[in-house]
Amino acid sequence: MMARRQRQITIHGLTIAYHCAGSGPVVLMLHGMAGDSYTWDRVFPVLSRRFTVVAPDLLGHGNSATPATEYSLGAHTNILRDFLLALGHERATLVGHSYGGGVAMQLAYQFPGLCERIVLVGSGGLGPEVNRLLRVLALPGAEQLFPLLCSHKLCEIGRNLASWLGAAGLRVSPEIEQIWRSYESLSDAARRAAFFRTLRAVIDSRGQSISARDRFYLTAQVPMLIVWGSHDAIIPVEHAHQTHESLAGSRLDVFESAGHYPHCESPERFAAALSDFIDSTAEARNSQSNYMRLLRTTAGTSHA
Repeated sequence: MMARRQRQITIHGLTIAYHCAGSGPVVLMLHGMAGDSYTWDRVFPVLSRRFTVVAPDLLGHGNSATPATEYSLGAHTNILRDFLLALGHERATLVGHSYGGGVAMQLAYQFPGLCERIVLVGSGGLGPEVNRLLRVLALPGAEQLFPLLCSHKLCEIGRNLASWLGAAGLRVSPEIEQIWRSYESLSDAARRAAFFRTLRAVIDSRGQSISARDRFYLTAQVPMLIVWGSHDAIIPVEHAHQTHESLAGSRLDVFESAGHYPHCESPERFAAALSDFIDSTAEARNSQSNYMRLLRTTAGTSHA
C-alpha cells in the first residue's frame, strides 16, 4: 500500500483534506458515510499511474472540517464543484462508494458539464432498502448512545486487539478494517454530529428516503459503470441489477463473494474494471442546454 501525505485546501473558509496523484484524465473518488479517502488506498497506486486521481474527505469526515451546518447531498456537491475548480479541474469521471455514489449522482445532476462518466460502487440512492442498523440509527435520540458505544477507551481496546492478532499472524478482512475505521471516527464528537446530520438527510426509519431513479433519463448519455459485491449486507445487490436494467448502455460488474467494499476486497479487479471503462468509453459532453431539452421533452404542462 502506497504511503501518501494528505493535502489540504480551504474552500469558503472550510478545510478540505484530500489525496491527489498522477496525471491524465481526472477521476474524482468519493467515499461512503463515516468513511474517508483512505478507503481508496488499495486502488490509488494503480489508478494514479494513468489518471489524475483526486480523493477528498467529504465535509464532516476524515480530516476535513466538521462545521455545524447542512450535510445534504446538494450541500456536498456544491462544495465539491468548487473544490475541483480550485484544483484546476473542470471535468472528471465521478466514482462514488455507498453514500459517495449518491453524492456522485447529485453532482452529475447539479453540474452536468462537470461529469464525464459515473461509477457507482455499492451505491446509495437507488432504492429504499438499506441495512436495518442504519434505519435504527436514524431514529431520534440514537446519537445519545454513541458517547458510550464509541468511546476512546473502547477504540483503544480494539486497536490493541488488532495489534495482538497481527502479531499472531492473523489479519482481519479489508471489509472489517473499513467498518472499524468508520466506527473509530465516531468517537470524535464533531464527526459524530456530522454523521448523524448526514445520515438523517438520506435515511429514515423506513429506509433510504432519497432516490435518483426518477432522474435517470437526464444522465442517459453519460457512460455508467455499476460495481457491487454479491454479498453486500449494507445495500442489496438487487439495486445494482435494477439500475442496470433501467439504464440502457450501462455496465454491471458484480464481484462474487465480495461485501460492501469490493474496491478493498478485490482491488486489482476493481482498478482493471475502472481503467477499462474509462479507456473504452467516450466522455459525456452534457450541458445546461441539453438538460433544458430533456426537461422540456418530458415535462407535462397543464392549465388551471
